[in-house]
Amino acid sequence: MRRHLLSIDDLSRDDIERILGRAESFAEVSGREIKKVPTLRGRTVINLFYEASTRTSSSFELAAKRLSADLVSVKSSGSSVDKGESLKDTVQTLSAYDPAAIVIRSPHAGAAALVARWTRASVINAGDGKHEHPTQALLDVYTLARRVGSLAGLRVWIVGDVMHSRVARSGILAFSRMGCEVTVCGPPTLIPRGIESLGCRVRTTLDELPEADVVYALRMQHERMDGSFVPSLREYAAQYQIDGRRLRPNQLLMHPGPVNRGVELAAEVIDSPQALIVEQVESGVVVRMAVLYELLAGHGAPSGVRAQPATEPQPA
Repeated sequence: MRRHLLSIDDLSRDDIERILGRAESFAEVSGREIKKVPTLRGRTVINLFYEASTRTSSSFELAAKRLSADLVSVKSSGSSVDKGESLKDTVQTLSAYDPAAIVIRSPHAGAAALVARWTRASVINAGDGKHEHPTQALLDVYTLARRVGSLAGLRVWIVGDVMHSRVARSGILAFSRMGCEVTVCGPPTLIPRGIESLGCRVRTTLDELPEADVVYALRMQHERMDGSFVPSLREYAAQYQIDGRRLRPNQLLMHPGPVNRGVELAAEVIDSPQALIVEQVESGVVVRMAVLYELLAGHGAPSGVRAQPATEPQPA
């Protein structure tokens, strides 16, 4: 595993499997009364979020705290960013605190890669524009593997606003790397040109959806749309909403959240036993603990700065 996690392409299949195994050991710790381990005691993790976030931000905060790291959370609102400070100046200021890791979310594609050039800390991409969201893909793979076991040959359909989704790109790469057959589906206006090069099929109707083992619905990303990509949300829902008629009893349902109820998903499927949406949220903490562990204390840690981890995580 490399020093940073900027893209799923930074990870081999062995890296992913090691992260999943580490996450499983942290899941066992999370079931204890004392949920903390001492692995990153004395190290600093900075959460730098230029976009609103609930799930990703809170799970990274919990992950750092459960590894006993010192945590600094910086959101653009109310910080020097509001006063016009550039990303580079912000990173250089925060780097003066000698962080072990900087977790960055930005509306701009490539922001995490820039941050990695400006700091000695390990950088984790928590979402950069329409580009990638690698830890979301890892928690999705982990959630699915916990439910079904091996992912080899599993047919995963990613449905919805593929054009504006960083989750879709990372998901295609991660699911494919684990042996899944990935299909993306949505209105032609919301399918990026050339996305097949990532190793997926493209469909523009749900006619073949019954063949899927897993239906992964994407949120309509209104905040990233600079034009009219669909005639109306009502028409989009009529053609692409996953509801009780379209979701078969043997199919699993996933969604990265937050869900636009009544748009990409109908209420009856969100609350069905087939939905893994709550499990995805629960997986976020242990998977992000595993990522921090592997970068800062495991095989990916730079020489000379590794912690001394126990074979099995021990409570603090």
